[in-house]
Amino acid sequence: MRRNTILTAIALLLLIGFIAVADNFFDLYIVRILNLCAIYTILGLSMNLINGFTGLFSLGHAGFMAVGAYVTALLTIPPDVKKQIFYMTPIMSPLDVMNLPFPLALLGGGLLTAFVAYLIGAPALKLKGDYLAIATLGFGEIIRVIFTNTQSITNGALGLKGIPNTTNLWWSFGTALFTLVVIASLINSSYGRALMAIREDEVAAESMGIHLAKHKNLSFIIGAFFAGIGGGLLGNLLGTIDPKMFTFTLTFNILLIIVLGGMGSLSGSVISAFVVTIANEWLRFLDEQINLGFVVIQGKVGTRMVVFSVLLMVVVLFYRHGLMGNRELTWDSLLNSKIWRGISARWRKTAVAEGGEK
Repeated sequence: MRRNTILTAIALLLLIGFIAVADNFFDLYIVRILNLCAIYTILGLSMNLINGFTGLFSLGHAGFMAVGAYVTALLTIPPDVKKQIFYMTPIMSPLDVMNLPFPLALLGGGLLTAFVAYLIGAPALKLKGDYLAIATLGFGEIIRVIFTNTQSITNGALGLKGIPNTTNLWWSFGTALFTLVVIASLINSSYGRALMAIREDEVAAESMGIHLAKHKNLSFIIGAFFAGIGGGLLGNLLGTIDPKMFTFTLTFNILLIIVLGGMGSLSGSVISAFVVTIANEWLRFLDEQINLGFVVIQGKVGTRMVVFSVLLMVVVLFYRHGLMGNRELTWDSLLNSKIWRGISARWRKTAVAEGGEK
């Protein structure tokens, strides 16, 4: 326990040092990618709680993100900027004068998203399997359509512009770490064991005295809360949002992260969020003109996604349960890995050789 505590403290110090260096010296493009990696980590962890650990096939994450993004944006945009944005239909009172600090606005977006999830979960969580997926997908689309047609609240299809760019590496990585700690603590508690029991067999779980509706709603609400937080961070990172951003494609990208990392693995979601986000950006050169020296290949828009999808299919074929399955990275597993044992053996051999020479 003491060794693990020391290693965790060292890892946190290294993370803080990396964020400080990146925030001051890295290129803005790289900083943007790192922010997106952390935000997708939050979204992957929240969706894995619902789909991976509780076994609920939910596809409404994009709708929850939309609620969090719009609430956070509306509460942080200055009143004078709101007057410029809402030039077709004036914004309703009291939103026209509300201007809260970013932490309070972000928390408000998460709480309102959790409340929306409570209203949706009451009828939807009575369904199972594909029916639940269709219902949550439908609710997500309903939220997007509502935001498109509420001109005096969300500015309709025009979206919101002039959102303060408050999200930085400290906010995104700090929130991602907080999300990881909260969900890991929940999973390792009695509530988490109840959620996993529901995932394995609902009938057996109910016969053991587990309240199915209560625990399903708990998982759904907490997952939606962090999805709203992720949406708020994303909106205040990009500086502009509109309803077209929150389509099923966004939910699919998050689902891709948890499937690739492993359903029921928090470590897998974190690793997969970074791998998917960075690979998605790195393959952008396929959409542009490629000069190989002896031949010039005209790139086509969409080629990147085709190649990316093929690579993911290959990974899923060879790792059917994802990169991590339902396993977690621990200090014991890292220190007992073949790579670390090889490094340790080489270090000891070098130390012995140097000692012999002396």
